[in-house]
Amino acid sequence: MRRLALTVVAVIGLSASCGGDDDEAAEPATAGAAAPGFAFAESAVAEGQAIDPRYTCDGENVSPALAWEGVPDGTAGLALVLEDPDAPGGTFTHWLVYGLDPGETALPEGVPDGDEVSGPPALRQGTNDFGTVGYGGPCPPGGEKHRYVFRLLALAHELDLAGGTSRDELLEAVEPHVLAEATQTGTYARSSR
Repeated sequence: MRRLALTVVAVIGLSASCGGDDDEAAEPATAGAAAPGFAFAESAVAEGQAIDPRYTCDGENVSPALAWEGVPDGTAGLALVLEDPDAPGGTFTHWLVYGLDPGETALPEGVPDGDEVSGPPALRQGTNDFGTVGYGGPCPPGGEKHRYVFRLLALAHELDLAGGTSRDELLEAVEPHVLAEATQTGTYARSSR
Protein backbone atom coordinates (compact mmCIF):
# COMPACT_ATOMS: atom_id res chain seq x y z
CA MET A 1 0.00 0.00 0.00
CA ARG A 2 2.89 2.38 0.78
CA ARG A 3 4.34 1.95 -2.72
CA LEU A 4 0.93 2.66 -4.25
CA ALA A 5 0.61 5.87 -2.30
CA LEU A 6 4.15 6.95 -3.07
CA THR A 7 3.80 6.35 -6.78
CA VAL A 8 0.23 7.61 -7.12
CA VAL A 9 1.05 11.13 -6.02
CA ALA A 10 4.75 11.39 -6.83
CA VAL A 11 5.61 15.05 -7.25
CA ILE A 12 8.72 16.71 -8.70
CA GLY A 13 9.97 20.30 -8.27
CA LEU A 14 9.03 23.31 -10.35
CA SER A 15 9.48 23.57 -14.11
CA ALA A 16 8.25 26.01 -16.73
CA SER A 17 7.48 23.25 -19.25
CA CYS A 18 6.43 20.28 -17.13
CA GLY A 19 10.04 19.19 -17.10
CA GLY A 20 10.30 18.19 -13.49
CA ASP A 21 13.43 18.50 -11.41
CA ASP A 22 16.33 16.29 -12.45
CA ASP A 23 17.69 16.27 -8.89
CA GLU A 24 14.56 14.62 -7.51
CA ALA A 25 13.25 12.46 -10.36
CA ALA A 26 10.24 10.35 -9.40
CA GLU A 27 9.36 6.96 -10.74
CA PRO A 28 6.42 6.83 -13.13
CA ALA A 29 3.19 6.03 -11.32
CA THR A 30 1.80 2.52 -11.42
CA ALA A 31 -1.82 1.41 -11.37
CA GLY A 32 -3.53 0.91 -8.04
CA ALA A 33 -6.20 -1.55 -7.00
CA ALA A 34 -9.22 -1.76 -9.28
CA ALA A 35 -12.82 -2.14 -8.10
CA PRO A 36 -15.53 -3.49 -10.40
CA GLY A 37 -17.46 -0.60 -11.93
CA PHE A 38 -15.29 2.16 -10.43
CA ALA A 39 -14.34 4.10 -13.55
CA PHE A 40 -14.43 7.44 -15.28
CA ALA A 41 -17.66 8.06 -17.19
CA GLU A 42 -17.98 10.25 -20.28
CA SER A 43 -15.82 13.29 -19.60
CA ALA A 44 -14.06 16.13 -21.44
CA VAL A 45 -10.99 13.89 -21.49
CA ALA A 46 -11.48 10.61 -23.37
CA GLU A 47 -9.28 7.58 -22.81
CA GLY A 48 -6.29 7.63 -25.16
CA GLN A 49 -7.46 10.77 -26.99
CA ALA A 50 -5.86 14.21 -27.35
CA ILE A 51 -6.82 16.74 -24.67
CA ASP A 52 -8.57 19.83 -26.01
CA PRO A 53 -6.05 22.74 -26.06
CA ARG A 54 -8.41 24.91 -23.97
CA TYR A 55 -7.44 22.75 -20.96
CA THR A 56 -3.71 23.36 -21.52
CA CYS A 57 -1.14 26.15 -21.19
CA ASP A 58 -1.76 26.89 -24.89
CA GLY A 59 -5.43 27.66 -24.23
CA GLU A 60 -7.51 28.83 -21.28
CA ASN A 61 -5.70 26.50 -18.84
CA VAL A 62 -8.97 25.57 -17.12
CA SER A 63 -9.67 22.16 -15.64
CA PRO A 64 -11.78 19.80 -17.76
CA ALA A 65 -15.17 18.47 -16.70
CA LEU A 66 -14.79 14.95 -15.31
CA ALA A 67 -17.37 12.34 -14.33
CA TRP A 68 -17.13 8.91 -12.71
CA GLU A 69 -19.29 6.06 -11.49
CA GLY A 70 -19.22 3.00 -9.26
CA VAL A 71 -17.61 4.48 -6.15
CA PRO A 72 -16.91 1.41 -3.96
CA ASP A 73 -18.90 0.75 -0.80
CA GLY A 74 -17.00 1.90 2.27
CA THR A 75 -15.54 4.97 0.55
CA ALA A 76 -15.34 7.90 2.97
CA GLY A 77 -13.74 10.40 0.60
CA LEU A 78 -12.30 10.85 -2.88
CA ALA A 79 -9.02 12.35 -4.09
CA LEU A 80 -7.92 13.13 -7.64
CA VAL A 81 -4.37 13.40 -8.95
CA LEU A 82 -3.40 14.54 -12.46
CA GLU A 83 0.13 13.67 -13.49
CA ASP A 84 2.44 13.56 -16.50
CA PRO A 85 4.62 10.42 -16.31
CA ASP A 86 6.51 11.48 -19.48
CA ALA A 87 8.05 14.70 -18.12
CA PRO A 88 11.83 14.84 -18.74
CA GLY A 89 12.72 15.06 -15.04
CA GLY A 90 10.24 12.42 -13.88
CA THR A 91 6.54 12.39 -13.05
CA PHE A 92 5.13 15.92 -12.90
CA THR A 93 1.96 16.62 -10.91
CA HIS A 94 -0.56 19.04 -12.43
CA TRP A 95 -3.45 18.85 -9.95
CA LEU A 96 -4.20 17.57 -6.46
CA VAL A 97 -7.85 17.48 -5.36
CA TYR A 98 -9.07 15.99 -2.08
CA GLY A 99 -11.88 16.30 0.42
CA LEU A 100 -14.44 15.26 -2.19
CA ASP A 101 -17.56 13.67 -0.74
CA PRO A 102 -17.95 10.03 -1.86
CA GLY A 103 -21.44 10.87 -3.16
CA GLU A 104 -19.99 13.21 -5.78
CA THR A 105 -19.93 11.85 -9.32
CA ALA A 106 -18.40 14.76 -11.24
CA LEU A 107 -16.24 17.86 -11.28
CA PRO A 108 -17.37 20.77 -13.44
CA GLU A 109 -15.17 22.47 -16.00
CA GLY A 110 -13.09 25.32 -14.62
CA VAL A 111 -12.74 24.45 -10.94
CA PRO A 112 -11.44 27.73 -9.45
CA ASP A 113 -7.91 27.83 -8.09
CA GLY A 114 -7.54 28.06 -4.35
CA ASP A 115 -7.00 26.01 -1.21
CA GLU A 116 -10.70 25.62 -0.45
CA VAL A 117 -13.48 25.60 -3.03
CA SER A 118 -16.98 25.90 -1.58
CA GLY A 119 -18.50 24.18 -4.58
CA PRO A 120 -20.41 22.67 -5.87
CA PRO A 121 -18.77 20.36 -5.19
CA ALA A 122 -16.86 21.40 -2.10
CA LEU A 123 -13.21 20.36 -2.24
CA ARG A 124 -9.66 21.24 -1.28
CA GLN A 125 -6.67 21.53 -3.63
CA GLY A 126 -2.98 21.01 -3.09
CA THR A 127 0.12 22.64 -4.52
CA ASN A 128 1.05 21.38 -7.99
CA ASP A 129 4.54 21.21 -9.52
CA PHE A 130 4.11 24.66 -11.05
CA GLY A 131 4.14 25.89 -7.44
CA THR A 132 0.50 27.02 -7.48
CA VAL A 133 -2.60 25.75 -5.73
CA GLY A 134 -5.17 24.31 -8.12
CA TYR A 135 -5.09 23.12 -11.70
CA GLY A 136 -2.10 23.55 -14.02
CA GLY A 137 -2.82 22.22 -17.49
CA PRO A 138 -0.65 20.13 -19.81
CA CYS A 139 2.38 22.05 -21.05
CA PRO A 140 4.95 19.60 -22.43
CA PRO A 141 8.15 20.74 -24.14
CA GLY A 142 7.64 21.63 -27.81
CA GLY A 143 7.54 18.69 -30.19
CA GLU A 144 6.83 16.10 -27.47
CA LYS A 145 3.62 14.13 -26.97
CA HIS A 146 2.95 13.37 -23.29
CA ARG A 147 0.38 11.29 -21.47
CA TYR A 148 -1.73 12.91 -18.74
CA VAL A 149 -3.12 10.44 -16.23
CA PHE A 150 -6.16 11.34 -14.13
CA ARG A 151 -6.23 9.09 -11.03
CA LEU A 152 -9.33 9.01 -8.88
CA LEU A 153 -8.71 7.44 -5.48
CA ALA A 154 -11.45 6.00 -3.28
CA LEU A 155 -10.34 6.39 0.33
CA ALA A 156 -11.48 4.46 3.39
CA HIS A 157 -11.14 7.57 5.59
CA GLU A 158 -11.62 11.28 5.00
CA LEU A 159 -8.39 13.24 4.69
CA ASP A 160 -7.87 15.71 7.51
CA LEU A 161 -5.75 18.09 5.44
CA ALA A 162 -6.08 21.81 4.88
CA GLY A 163 -6.02 23.15 1.34
CA GLY A 164 -2.64 23.84 -0.26
CA THR A 165 -1.12 20.65 1.12
CA SER A 166 2.35 19.60 0.11
CA ARG A 167 3.33 16.37 -1.59
CA ASP A 168 4.66 14.86 1.63
CA GLU A 169 1.53 15.68 3.60
CA LEU A 170 -0.73 14.17 0.96
CA LEU A 171 1.41 11.03 0.64
CA GLU A 172 1.33 10.46 4.36
CA ALA A 173 -2.44 10.99 4.55
CA VAL A 174 -3.32 8.77 1.55
CA GLU A 175 -0.92 5.92 2.26
CA PRO A 176 -3.01 3.69 4.53
CA HIS A 177 -6.45 4.49 3.11
CA VAL A 178 -6.61 3.75 -0.65
CA LEU A 179 -9.46 1.31 -1.37
CA ALA A 180 -9.46 1.55 -5.17
CA GLU A 181 -8.29 3.64 -8.10
CA ALA A 182 -9.86 4.60 -11.43
CA THR A 183 -7.72 6.07 -14.22
CA GLN A 184 -8.29 8.01 -17.42
CA THR A 185 -5.39 8.96 -19.71
CA GLY A 186 -5.37 11.72 -22.31
CA THR A 187 -2.49 12.98 -24.43
CA TYR A 188 -1.20 16.36 -25.48
CA ALA A 189 1.54 17.57 -27.82
CA ARG A 190 2.72 21.08 -28.57
CA SER A 191 4.28 22.20 -31.83
CA SER A 192 8.07 22.33 -31.84
CA ARG A 193 8.00 26.00 -32.92
